[in-house]
Parts: sequence; C-alpha cells; structure tokens
Amino acid sequence: MAMLQMRDIIWGLLFLGCTAAIQVQITPAQGEISVGESKFFLCEVTGEAKDIDWYTPSGEKILHSMQDLSVSRSDEVTSSLTIYHANVDSAGIYKCVARDGEKEAQATVQVKIFQKITFQSAPSPQEFTEGDTADIVCNVVSSPPPTIIWKHKGSKIQASKDVRYKIMANGHLQIRGIKKTDEGMYTCEARVMARGEIDFKTMKVVVNVLPTIRARQFEVNATADIGSSALLACDADGFPDPVVTWTHNGAALEEGDKYSLNEDGSELIIKDVKKVDEGDYTCTATNKAGEKSQEVGLNVFVQPKITYLNNKTASEFDEEVILTCEASGDPTPTISWSSESTIFTEGEQASWTRPDKYESLDRNIVVYSHARVSSLTLKNVQFTYAGQYLCIASNSIGQDSQSVYLEVRYSPKILGRVASYTWEKNPANISCEVDAHPEANVVWFKDGSQLPSANTTNVKIYNMPTVSYLEITPESQIDFGNYNCTATNELGSESKEFILIPADVPSAPEIQQVESFSSTAMVEFKEPDSTGGVPLLKYRVEWRFPGKEWTHKEYSVEDGNTKILVTGLKPETAYEVKMSAINGKGEGESSAASSFKTKPVQYSFTISSETLPAIAATILPLIGEPSAPKLEANLAEEGNSLRVTWIKQDDGGLPIIHYLVKYKAKHVPEWKPEIRVPSLSEHMTLNGLAWNTEYEVHVVAENQQGRSDPGVVSIKTAAQPTAIPGSAHGGSGLGTGAIVGILIVVFFLLLVGVDVTCYFLNKCGLLMCIAVNVCGKAGPGAKSKDIEEGKAAFTKDESKEPIVEVRTEEEHSPNQEVKTPTEPNETTPLTEAEPAVTETTPLVVKILPSTATNSVSESFSTAQSSPASESTTLTISTSSPTKAAPSTTSPNSSSTAPPGAGKTDPQPNVGPLVDLSDCPKAAPPSHQTPPALEPVSPPSDGQQSKGDSVKGRDSAQSKESRLDGPTQDAPKAPCTDSPAPVQNDGKIVKDDNAKSETEVKNATTEVKTVPNEAPQANGNESRA
Repeated sequence: MAMLQMRDIIWGLLFLGCTAAIQVQITPAQGEISVGESKFFLCEVTGEAKDIDWYTPSGEKILHSMQDLSVSRSDEVTSSLTIYHANVDSAGIYKCVARDGEKEAQATVQVKIFQKITFQSAPSPQEFTEGDTADIVCNVVSSPPPTIIWKHKGSKIQASKDVRYKIMANGHLQIRGIKKTDEGMYTCEARVMARGEIDFKTMKVVVNVLPTIRARQFEVNATADIGSSALLACDADGFPDPVVTWTHNGAALEEGDKYSLNEDGSELIIKDVKKVDEGDYTCTATNKAGEKSQEVGLNVFVQPKITYLNNKTASEFDEEVILTCEASGDPTPTISWSSESTIFTEGEQASWTRPDKYESLDRNIVVYSHARVSSLTLKNVQFTYAGQYLCIASNSIGQDSQSVYLEVRYSPKILGRVASYTWEKNPANISCEVDAHPEANVVWFKDGSQLPSANTTNVKIYNMPTVSYLEITPESQIDFGNYNCTATNELGSESKEFILIPADVPSAPEIQQVESFSSTAMVEFKEPDSTGGVPLLKYRVEWRFPGKEWTHKEYSVEDGNTKILVTGLKPETAYEVKMSAINGKGEGESSAASSFKTKPVQYSFTISSETLPAIAATILPLIGEPSAPKLEANLAEEGNSLRVTWIKQDDGGLPIIHYLVKYKAKHVPEWKPEIRVPSLSEHMTLNGLAWNTEYEVHVVAENQQGRSDPGVVSIKTAAQPTAIPGSAHGGSGLGTGAIVGILIVVFFLLLVGVDVTCYFLNKCGLLMCIAVNVCGKAGPGAKSKDIEEGKAAFTKDESKEPIVEVRTEEEHSPNQEVKTPTEPNETTPLTEAEPAVTETTPLVVKILPSTATNSVSESFSTAQSSPASESTTLTISTSSPTKAAPSTTSPNSSSTAPPGAGKTDPQPNVGPLVDLSDCPKAAPPSHQTPPALEPVSPPSDGQQSKGDSVKGRDSAQSKESRLDGPTQDAPKAPCTDSPAPVQNDGKIVKDDNAKSETEVKNATTEVKTVPNEAPQANGNESRA
C-alpha cells in the first residue's frame, strides 16, 4: 500500500514539472559602456522556448542586421546581444523575451553610457625659451569632467607653494620665468572620482638657451708668403647647438679656395695667408633662442729672409776682411754670426738709433749690426780663419740662415809623428801631413840629398793631396836616421825633420801573482816597461816541473788584459812559470821564474762499512763534483747582447757533461729558463736583452757526480741608441734589386761549393761527370776512396792479406798543451825524437770476414811537429782453428813488458798490438783511467816493427775486436821512417814473405780509424 502511494507522488511531481512556466536570465544583469567601446549581453532560457527575441529601449524588436546592434542565437536556449561603438543614444533598458506557444517569459538589462577620460591635446615635446612664461598644454575630457594633477620628475607640483607654477582652468600648467633646470618630463594626470577612473599623459618640455660665443684667441699671428694657413676659432654654447658663421669687412665668408670651415662653422681656416688678410674677423653663433657675435684679430707677419751675402778671399796676415749680411722681415730681424760652435753676437735686436757691437776677447773679431745689415770683421787674418761662416737672421716668428765661405791663402804647415820605429827588412811609413792653400809640393831629403821619386830602391814616396808617405825598408844601419820633409807653395815653404829609429825587442813583463787551481793557473802580470818602439803582438808563457823541460804557449795581446790562464796542469804539483813579450822585432827577455803549486782535486765519495779502509782507498774512484767555472762577460756590438765566456776549472775526476747557463735582470726575481750548453763550448751570447739593464749570469758545470757551484758575473747592457747608425746619411745603402742579386750569387756559390765537396769526398756531382767524360779519369782522390771501400790490396797476394783502413778521431781537450805547434810539411825533418803521448785517440774499429790472416799490425808515422800527433795502440783478434806462429823481433827493436804481461788476458783471441803513432805530443794526464796495455816497440832505423805473439782460442765463426788505450808510462818513440822493400803511392808495404806471417783461412779483418787531421802523405807511412 505504501509503495503504491509513493509511485503516485513521483508521477505527480513529474507531471507538474513538465507543465511548469519558462524562465529567462540576462548576463550581466546591468552594464556600463564607455563611449566608443563595444559590449555583449547573453540571454539564457530555462525550459523549452521556440523563439528568443531582443527589444530596444524604445520597444523596437532588434533584427539580426541593425546598425551598431547585433543579435545571434547560438543554440535552443541562449541568445546574445552585442552593442558596437556605443554612444550616448545606446543607453537604456534592453529586454529579452522567450516564447513557446502560449508560454512566455522575459528579462531586462539597463545599459548606461559614459565618457571615458580622453586626452584631446597633449603634444610632446613642447619648447620654450629660457626666461619666458611657459604654458604647457594638456586638454582632457570625460563625463563627469576630470580633476587634473601635474607632476614633474615624479613629484606633484603644488602651485600654492611655488608662485612660479599655476594650473589654469582649462587644465594647462603655467611656469613663469622658465629655467633650464625646469626642463624634463612632465605628467598630466586626470581622475574621475565617481567611478575611480584615472589616466595620465607624459610630455617632454624643452628649454632653449640663447647662445654664447667666445674666441679661442682674440689675436692670431700668421706668417705671410710661405704658403701657410691661419686658424681662427670661436667656441659657441647654447641649446640647441648653435651654428657659427663668419664675416670680414662686412662680407660673409663662404667655404671655397680661400676659406674652409668645419662642420659646425666654429673654425675658419684662411689658406695661403697674405699681408692683405690682416684685420678683424667676426664670428656669430645662432640657434632657436637667438644669436651672439665675437671679433677675432689676425696679425700677418713676414719671415726673415737674407737678401745679400757674398764669399770672400783673403791672404794670411792681411790687416782685415769684412763679411756683410743683409736681411728683410717683419718685425725687423736680428742678425747674428757663427762659425762651428762659436756665436759672434749678443743677441739683442738692432735699431736705427743704437747699433749692436760685439768684440772678441782678443779684439780680432768684431760684429757690427745696424737695422737689417750686419758685418763680421776679421782682423789680422790667420789661416785658421778659413772656412764657412753662418749668417742667421731671426725675429719673433722665424729665422733664415745662409753660409758664406772665407778662403784664406797661406803657406804650408807640416804635421805628423816625428819618430818612427822599425827594423831591417821591415817596411816603415813616415807621414808628412801638409796643410797649405794653394796645394804644396812635397820633397824628401836624406842627409841633404833629395830622395828620388822613381820608387825603384828600398825607399818609396807616395804623394797625396794633404799627406806625403815615405816608405823605407831598411837594409842596413845607414837607412836609419833623420829624414827631411819640405813643402812649398807660392806663398812660402816649410820643412820638418823626421827620425827613423831601429826598433828593439820588448822588455820583460813582470809576473805579479799566480792564482792556482787543480789543473789551471791564472797568471797576473805587469806589461813590459818598453815595447821596443813597435806594438806588442804576443806573450809567450812557459811552465815546467822544477828541473824539467819548459812547456810553452803563446797568447795574443789584448788591450787592458793583464791575466793569462795556463791550462793542462796536474793537481797538487809544484810548477815554475815565466813569460816574455813578442813584437815584430822578436821575442824579448823572459821574466824571472815564479813558483806555485796547483791545488788538489776536491773529491767526495762513500766507503762501505763492509770494506776495509785500506782496500777502499785503493779501489774506490776519486770522483766528485766539478769546481765552479771562471766567468767573464762583455757587451756585444748590438749593445743589448752579452757574450759570456767561461774557463773550465776542476772537473772532479770525471768529464764535464755540459754547462747550465741561466740569467735574469737584477731587479726581477724570476730567472730565465736554464740553457744547456755542450761541454766543449767555452762561451755563449745572450741576445735580445733589455737596454740599460744590469743582468746577473750563473754558469754551472755538471759531471756524472753532480753539479758545481755557480760561477757568477754581472754586467749592464748599453743605453738604447736614439737613432739607427747610418740613418742620417740617407737610408739604406742597397736597393732591393742589389739584395736579390747578392742572394742569387750566394746561392750559386753554395751550389758550386756543394758540387766540389761531393767531387772530392764522394766522387759524384757535376764536376765528377765532367772529369770522367772529358779527362777520362775518376779525378783526384779516387785511389784513397778505393782504399776506404776495401778495394785496394796492400800485398802482392790480395787473396791472403786483409784490407785495413784506419781512422782516428782526436779528442780535443782544453788542457792539452803542445810544445811545438808548427804544422808539418814536406820539408819538415822526421828524425828527431818526440816524447810519447799519454792520452790516446779513440778508434772506430770495424771487423769484416777475411780468408787471409788472423792478425794485422799497422803503424803510421807522420811529422814530429804536428799539433794533432797521436799514438794509438790497436788490438785485433779473429777466430781461427790455426794458432798464430811466434813473432820474430828485429834485433834493433825493443819491447818492455808491463807488470801484468804474464797474466791471462781476459779477452779471447787477442791479436798483435798495432802502433798508430802519428807524431806523439806531450799532453797532460787524462782524468779517465785507461785500461792496461802491452807496450809497443817503436820502429827503428832500417827495421820493421813486427807483431807480438798471439794466442787464439778456437771459435766456430766468432769475430771480436778490442781497442786498448795507451799506458801513461809508454816509452818515447822517435818519428822515423820505416823502410820497406815495396813502396806504392807514398805508402810502404811489407813483403808477405816475413817469417812471422801466419795464414788464416775464412777471415777478413778491416779496421777503420778516422783521424781528426789526416796525416801528411809524404812517404813516411808504413804498413805491415
């Protein structure tokens, strides 16, 4: 029952809902529209409606296409009304009506139209003149009328507090006596309180300022008739920037050939100024606020110009000579005279009523100046007055100068050094310098007799315009003595005596101090009191062990250098040293011998705790760090380059590996990067240094044990030159074409040099082709090349003798000293005995297979006096199943076995020793310990040196070579010729029938040693 009642209620409600009335709602419910704006309204219907219509305030139905009104229906329940560009007539109540059959519903909306704030006139910018009353315009309308507020720089203008401001009834802002400070942005703000509406307009106010103008110079000076220009300038200020114009004598000046103006007209340039351009010029500045003028005066002057000046001629001892100079100019110029560095004037301006006068202290030179004329009077004319005199005319704007030449005729004057020194057979020049005008004739006399000018004897005469040379080659004491030079011209003659004195050898220098080191000594000496009349050439220094033979070396003379370094000494050894001076005449007496002792080498080493001290002292090498090198620094030619030279001191028992150089400016803390220099170098140049700066240089020597303390030297670079040398003489001496030509010639010469080198060394190149094709031979040196390539046979049977080539490389040492530095030649005797060399040259040994023999002994002998002479012992061994036969020694040959000769040699297959003595020389002991050697007997007269016995150990195909250095106690061997039965091309070859010869199969030996200086091929070499 309850369920039936609920269902009836629901159906009743549904029926009532379907039969309910239609509802209409407009959004927004009301609207305000500003004039000219547009707005729409939406009519929404609840329920079903067939028609939805809009009606105007007058009740007229709005159709779809009415003016400024539009109705649109987007769906079944909504419709919109749009009002375009609303005006006052658009205001009123609009109605929306919805209908569905007999059902109808409606809604209304009230539309209000108002005037929005509108600025009708507010121009920007608005310009005013400073000091005027300004009316700043701002016209604005609205409904209701707005309230106007003015602001300047963000602050509200309150007219009640500043009487200069006033807001007018029409909303304008009035400013009395406007200033430049009032310039800026102003804001005109309008407000409608009824609806809270606000709007503003910003405008720029510009205050123009009347121009001001001022001349940079009220008086401008210019020089006429020299093509110069004059600049007149007026600086103008104002706002806006004024434009400047110029007038002269009432006429406006325009840009053209005569005048030029800059962009704003403030600068007027008058070209090629003349005297007629002088006067007043007016500059006028103009802008929107007005104009202003200023006058500038132009003064035109004339530079001085010398109008009269003539050369003069006078004779010596004339009473006086007058030089006259006239000049023009405005203002009137002052005239002065000068000669070289002397000025003859007081410098005051002359006038018509008071002429200037200048007199020298001896009153022989007098200057008179009167207005535009000046005269220079020289009294008691002397020959030194001859030369150029300068007339200078000057005033406040410039000067002019011209030279006048005074010619003075005078008799000869003879100059020159009176005494000359020489010796017999040595030419000497006596100079007779003659100063005369006109030119003089010179005649020489000896003992009253005129010397001939034919130059056929030992006396020759060479005459030049200003000097006459007498060259004498004395043949005896008669040629020494007095010589007379007589010069004659038309004004007179003069004679002078010259003396030729026999030169003598210099006196002995005096050794003052000897500073010794371990292997060197610095000898400080006093120069000879007498040079013998001629310059010193060399110093000869000799040193020795007490009671032994002297060793010497010659040193070139250097100005101001009184120190000489002696090298190649033994540590902790007593020496005697003496020295003498050498000039062109010869060597003078030696100084007294001075004794000194070298210092020991400072070594550092560590002895193991497990080694007995006595044993450690004998087996440990005495090695240590080297000593600091001695430094010397000199400026190079560039001025900002330094040449640093060092002298090696103790090397610590090991060879110097290299030197380390670093440097810096003294005022700078950072050092330049360290430079590594090879051990054989003794100097280096530091380039690109700062000018006029003191530098500190450190040089450190380093060996395998460590580094030495630094050698230190300081030196200051030269001041920077203000001009490039030679630039004052007209620039570069060579053109581009000349430089290119020189480069081409140098390149061609280099090509020729390379081709010649290839011809003589490698037998190739263009010269080689020409020699082969034209001459039909391989050219000089071909035989030597065949020997180097192993193509030459040294014995009768080429199949049984080895091919041997020896090359040595000399090890140059700064400590080596040579007793006899004379180079050998074909005439040098080779029979004198020479001491043996204590230090040998390293060898380059190359072993090649051979089928001939297992040992070769070869000896070379060169001239005894060669500075590159060496003694080299070479041991060669090759494996062979056959033992070497015992060697047979010549009866005249001698050989002394060392203490260790009886011990077993650690090297297997040791061949006989080869003595390559290349004229031995004395040398200091080496700091490297050489291996033990078997002494070699030097060849004697009429005997050939034969090889020692060799014991070889059997080996299948092994080949081995061993190079033994010489012992320090090697016997002294004379450089003698070794005769041989066969002589071929300057080389002596031993006959292969010698009893000591041993045949070895399947082995060939080639030994190469490269000499630093090739031995003289004079037939004194021997091969065994």
